[in-house]
Amino acid sequence: MKEIPVKSVAAAVVALLFSVPLHAEESVSAAACERLAASLKLPNTTVTAAQPIAAGRFALPGVGAAAAQAAADLPAFCRISLTIKPSSDSDIKSEVWLPMTGWNGKFLQVGNGAWGGSIQYGALGDSLRRSYAAASTDTGHTGTDASFAMGHPEKLIDFGYRSVQTTCSDS
Repeated sequence: MKEIPVKSVAAAVVALLFSVPLHAEESVSAAACERLAASLKLPNTTVTAAQPIAAGRFALPGVGAAAAQAAADLPAFCRISLTIKPSSDSDIKSEVWLPMTGWNGKFLQVGNGAWGGSIQYGALGDSLRRSYAAASTDTGHTGTDASFAMGHPEKLIDFGYRSVQTTCSDS
């Protein structure tokens, strides 16, 4: 078996849960999803949760009933929540969602608009419904403006590129 160098969170998660080399249409067991928290070892990264989510059972964090209804049709998936701290001032939150069955063999990193600082749950759900493994990041802050960057040059770097690069890049 050829070893693939892994330099990103998403690549490591996918490689651990699916066999290497990666194959489409493989399944992820609930036990494999839960074991991920103990087995994923990446610099500056902490797995804060690795949980199997049953079909139709995902509850969006901190939202009302209408948003919860929008997530009711999600297929079963493995939800991995991470905190990435590449600098002493960094606090990047990222999530990787993997379909439990029927993966199409593709990965999709979803983005944020403007100064957006939040996990994009709607885009993750859309990706999952299309059988993609997907990831999202809060770009290292919460909110919708640039106030987080004042006096925090490392947070601006996180927003500018590092949060996305550490979440999904293989370079």
